[in-house]
Amino acid sequence: MIGPSSSHTAGAVRLGYVARKILEEEPVRAEIQLSGSFAQTYRGHGTDKALIAGILGFPPDDARIRDSLTHAAKRGLKWEFICENIPGAHPNTARITLAGAQGGGVTVQGASVGGGNILVDRLNGMAVHVTGRNNTLVVLHKDKPGAIAAVTNFMAYSGVNIGSFRLARPEKGGTAVMTIEVDGDIPDILAENLRILPNIIHVVLIRAV
Repeated sequence: MIGPSSSHTAGAVRLGYVARKILEEEPVRAEIQLSGSFAQTYRGHGTDKALIAGILGFPPDDARIRDSLTHAAKRGLKWEFICENIPGAHPNTARITLAGAQGGGVTVQGASVGGGNILVDRLNGMAVHVTGRNNTLVVLHKDKPGAIAAVTNFMAYSGVNIGSFRLARPEKGGTAVMTIEVDGDIPDILAENLRILPNIIHVVLIRAV
């Protein structure tokens, strides 16, 4: 990793990286709300550079992290840091809102929980559970009978073993999200095939980082 802090630097890179992967396009604007100790020490510990580095797609051991703000400016990325408490959040929490070059957008909330590890717990306001340690599928879908079975059965047919599964739905019959961590690799074609199943709105594949 590039220091000085595993929590405030390496973990922050991973948070930014996961947000970029979920966006699935080149980000052109980033609004980053920092809470707790992130807000208090982000400049001294390089958390600002780390988050931007992750948003640019840099891994935690990339030497370019130290100059990520310069790289971001060259790419045309606009960013803003807002220090504001997020009630009930982990002390090392960032809420990252990205806008993409193709018009997409996403809001990801997560925390650096120690030792460079992270937990993303909110995606566009819905509860998720993404650690970044395993290959993960985030499946946005209609809350209809058979939607979950269709996804999990197809994964079993494809020889992909589910390590953990979580479901969140703000309301019955609305939009829901599955967070599926798997053992081993996920072929790109699997995510593409899942997208065409009935009641599936979108599928994001997040490689371990």
